[in-house]
Amino acid sequence: MADLSWRKSSFSTGANNDCVEIAPAPGGLIRLRESDDPARVVTTTPTVWAALLVALKAGRVPF
Repeated sequence: MADLSWRKSSFSTGANNDCVEIAPAPGGLIRLRESDDPARVVTTTPTVWAALLVALKAGRVPF
């Protein structure tokens, strides 16, 4: 997975490096990771990712 182009969330700011990162993956998949634990990667589809973003923006996902 070292060849993936990881991007940090625009909400990831500040002195700590606890950032969500996302990368497009082969086969149209999406990979997500926490920057402080880059070896742990979650793989999802664009449909599931879009549904999660909609739910987050609507406040339907508790933090």
